[in-house]
This record gives sequence, structure tokens and C-alpha cells, in this order.
Amino acid sequence: MPVKIRLTRMGKKKQPSYRVVVMDSRKPRDGKYIEQIGRYDARQEPSLIEIDNARAVDWLQKGAQPTERAKKLLEISGAWTEFRVARGDVHIVGDAPAEAPKPKAEAAPVMLDEIQEEAAAVVEDDADVVEELDVVVVEETDES
Repeated sequence: MPVKIRLTRMGKKKQPSYRVVVMDSRKPRDGKYIEQIGRYDARQEPSLIEIDNARAVDWLQKGAQPTERAKKLLEISGAWTEFRVARGDVHIVGDAPAEAPKPKAEAAPVMLDEIQEEAAAVVEDDADVVEELDVVVVEETDES
């Protein structure tokens, strides 16, 4: 059974809205569908596009073919990209390949004595600044 993801028209005369449905390609446009996976209303500003991406990707993986307009709506909603990533056509930046984990680099030797001396010097400098601030505050309160 050839399955398509396509639009079926709803609404009144000259006020169309559409459902994004999965249906047999041999059925008429507004015929019985297998599953509704979203809706599309072009008359709103901005256009309303609601698609259940998980269900759309599931149907695409099962072999359903989208029409041109349905494919454009799937691209806008992000379902088409999810499908291509799942299929392996697209590689997302930041994903590490699962096949070859990167070896861990060895830690650089640490000069512990030098780090402790620098930390002590910073603490002494901070203590001098705090003492100067206390003196300034005391002087200002005496003048009042």
C-alpha cells in the first residue's frame, strides 16, 4: 500500500485550513486517512503549523512519502531534519561519533609549590586592600 503524507482540506468556502494526514495515495484528497499528524492554517498571521514531529518521523521511517507541500511543512516544523539525522544523511555538529571515542589526554605536570606561593601572594594583597578600606570608612565616620 503506497502511503503518503499530504494535506486534506477543511473549512468553509474561501476559508481553507488543512490537516496534515497519513493516507493511502489511491484515496481521494478528502477521503479516509490513516492518522492525522498535524494541522496547517495559512490564513492566520503568522501561519499556524502544528505537526507531531515524533509521529511524522515514525511514518517517514516506515516509508511514507510526503507531497511537496507536506515536505515543506515538515521542514519548517523540524521533522524532516530529525528524519534525515536518524537516517544518517545529516551529521549534527557536536555529536561525537560513537565508533571511535577520543583518547584522554594526560594531565600536565603541576608545579604545586609555585601555585601555592601565587595564591598566598593574592591573599596577602587582598588583606592589605581590606585594611585600607576599613581605615577609609573609619575616617569618614569620624568626620561626620
